[in-house]
Amino acid sequence: MSSLLSSIESPADLRQLTRQQLPALAKELRGFVLDSVSRTGGHLSSNLGTVELTIALHYVFNTPEDRLVWDVGHQTYPHKILTGRRERMDTLRQLGGISGFPRRDESEYDTFGTAHSSTSISAALGMAMAARMKGESRHAVAIIGDGAMTAGMAFEALNNAGVEDGRLLVVLNDNDMSISPPVGALNRYLAQLMSGRFYAAAKNVGKTVLKGAPPLFELAKRLEEHAKGMVVPATLFEQFGFNYVGPIDGHDLDSLVPTLENIRQLMDKGDGPQFLHVVTKKGQGYKLAEADPVAYHGPGKFDPKVGLVKPAAPPKPTFTQVFGQWLCDMAEADTRLVGITPAMREGSGMVEFHKRFPGRYFDVGIAEQHAVTFAGGLACEGMKPVVAIYSTFLQRAYDQLIHDVALQNLPVVFALDRAGIVGADGATHAGAYDIAFVRCIPNMAMACPADEAEARQLLSTAFAQNHPVAVRYPRGSGIGAEVPAGLEGLPYGKGEVRRRGRRIAILAFGTLLYPALTAGERLGATVANMRWVKPLDLELLRELANTHDALVTVEEGCVMGGAGSAVIEALQAEGIAMPVLPLGLPDEFVEHGDPAKLLAQLGLDAAGIERSIREAHAGLLDASAQPLIRSA
Repeated sequence: MSSLLSSIESPADLRQLTRQQLPALAKELRGFVLDSVSRTGGHLSSNLGTVELTIALHYVFNTPEDRLVWDVGHQTYPHKILTGRRERMDTLRQLGGISGFPRRDESEYDTFGTAHSSTSISAALGMAMAARMKGESRHAVAIIGDGAMTAGMAFEALNNAGVEDGRLLVVLNDNDMSISPPVGALNRYLAQLMSGRFYAAAKNVGKTVLKGAPPLFELAKRLEEHAKGMVVPATLFEQFGFNYVGPIDGHDLDSLVPTLENIRQLMDKGDGPQFLHVVTKKGQGYKLAEADPVAYHGPGKFDPKVGLVKPAAPPKPTFTQVFGQWLCDMAEADTRLVGITPAMREGSGMVEFHKRFPGRYFDVGIAEQHAVTFAGGLACEGMKPVVAIYSTFLQRAYDQLIHDVALQNLPVVFALDRAGIVGADGATHAGAYDIAFVRCIPNMAMACPADEAEARQLLSTAFAQNHPVAVRYPRGSGIGAEVPAGLEGLPYGKGEVRRRGRRIAILAFGTLLYPALTAGERLGATVANMRWVKPLDLELLRELANTHDALVTVEEGCVMGGAGSAVIEALQAEGIAMPVLPLGLPDEFVEHGDPAKLLAQLGLDAAGIERSIREAHAGLLDASAQPLIRSA
């Protein structure tokens, strides 16, 4: 371990260094981040870009008394290393290890959980107002990436903060890069502002010269706002009531530290909310990541000397890739198709669609609410929108899903990626709740493909409907099912029996069909691939209920309100009384870790499903009597 970094167990140790030592510390910290992420996998580009900013913030502000809120939270590895978690970085994003995002229960320095974007200003404002009301002198700092600034919530918070009197600083980490390439008017504005840096330099020189002549200085101040409009766009953030400072080089500690010290003094004087515009570079200090920050956004393990290497043998296609290919093929067949993503072009598999159909591709930025209502507007005019969105991010647009799409019964397809357990990103990104919150909405339908082939087929079925349909699928690959080349769908609202057994029937929703089949083989049970949560295949459900003594539902989603609940409700409506064992995600947030290990831990692998059924229905499995046949 290098001498400077090894001496720092907390920011209090950092603050004992001289300012002249900070650049050397930054070099060591950047090297540690690169080495650490190459061993564990994780977010790299963004963290290489926040090294100096992290050092400067902890050096100037009295953390943890002063609150830092990071947005998006995947840029906090340097922060974790400097706040006592250096020795645990080898457990990053692993089962039982530290999180890849800030977590309040992990460290007192993690003041707010920020794995979803654009929440930092609201949270920091709340902290600043609480300090004011309690008579405390601490500061609250929101560090927000430029991609996160595209969300409406960030502007709602700015609008509120500009009229409040608290010790609040918003740091815009402008790295010209969200996960996907940045989009929208705000990004163009920041680019224009950067091109007008000479104005800021000229203004500072003019102030120095004119302060010796007060009347001229006052005249210059009055002319400043008018002149500003001729040189750069009107400073948006000043219009919100912030004192805007910048832009400054986010990798220059000689600029960062004194600027932050001056801003802290302004906060202490009660000069209102402050806004610091910092320009950083994703992947800073590692040439390969600088050249391709998207590829190095969230790499797996790799050799830093070599960089990322493509696997020798092509892996099984992921569900995301299956979706991307289907999207292109369906767009070729139907000119009404429009693809929409809220800033997740790569993650949602839309790169090829963007290249082939640029006029029908819309990246709306980190703005899930807008994405859904925008799709509704397109559908009103006869288009067929497909919204590619992570399950966890659709939660952010729930009102729009109900009010703007379902209530008006508009034909929008929601391709819900990352459904179920997501692995290293943990509870904040798990798609645990979509079955429960979608199935209760009138006019909505939901399909759960069991494998890659069904994913393509059920997307086609969903696209053919004249009402909103969600198709949920997990991260990564399935069993490797051969994907058909055509665009034929599967029957709407219909499942199938995949294995005939006796006494117990397992109803599988989604990819857990395959461990359910293994368990069914060991138990001699019937196994059905239900495919649709809504509408449920009532004909199949009645047949299974009338020929078996007990039902078991299996889903990679929350048990409460999920597919199992749908089955129980349907049986009650049919007047059928029989035991139903629902298996799925428990009423708790599932931690980060390897998905296979997590599913086994939750009893949702083949062995766990078999074990749960044996424990619940030992009598049925041991009995030699023929199954009870109920009359239809």
